[in-house]
Amino acid sequence: GSEMCIRDRSRILIIDDDKEICRLLQKAVASEQIDSDCRYSGKAGLDALASNTYQLVVLDVMMPGLDGFEILEQVRQSSSIPILMLTAKNDNASKIRGLRAGADDYLTKPFDTGEFTARVISLIRRYTRFNPNSKEDMPKRLVYQGLTIDLDKHAVIIGQDSLVLPPKEFDVLLLCAKHQGKILTKKQIYEAVWNEPYIYDDANIMAVISRLRKKIEPDPANPIYIQTIKGIGYQFNSEV
Repeated sequence: GSEMCIRDRSRILIIDDDKEICRLLQKAVASEQIDSDCRYSGKAGLDALASNTYQLVVLDVMMPGLDGFEILEQVRQSSSIPILMLTAKNDNASKIRGLRAGADDYLTKPFDTGEFTARVISLIRRYTRFNPNSKEDMPKRLVYQGLTIDLDKHAVIIGQDSLVLPPKEFDVLLLCAKHQGKILTKKQIYEAVWNEPYIYDDANIMAVISRLRKKIEPDPANPIYIQTIKGIGYQFNSEV
């Protein structure tokens, strides 16, 4: 939709030595008006990245020569471009290693092309929304499913209703939304929003989140947007 705030067509780079899979993935994203280049080795992939502009890299872990992790490390030295890793079935170790090394998301083969396309779109959207180097200034509105955050008015728009939020509630919501899909600890939230050292008093944060949920969640007991990660903190749902 129009909230994509992507001026021209997105272009992604697929690095996978399996030509069949590359063709399949190219077809899947083409149906969403996303252009793609394929490279069948890590070295060719890195060359392509150096000479073109992409919004996303799809990277297979298992490749002869430079494997996915080595490529990931090299890309991360100079770029914060989103990276979607493809791992083999049940290879949890790769998944965790990839996410720790800076991958943004992963899919396990075999996967559904619809799921692949959805992940690609979501990652591109997040990157163009918050990339400080992108040509446009920060958008004045962040649009999610059923919820719009209006940065100028400090308001949320739910359906037809616009609701101005008190500063702390707005700041907590915005912080979580900007880090969509990332788990934020209570300490991170507290120090970012209250600007003072965190002294293990969660009452403030919990009160603000509880008030926020009453206003923005269809069912505050089962939150869609700001989800509790038990014992750690909160996460803004990556699926909205």
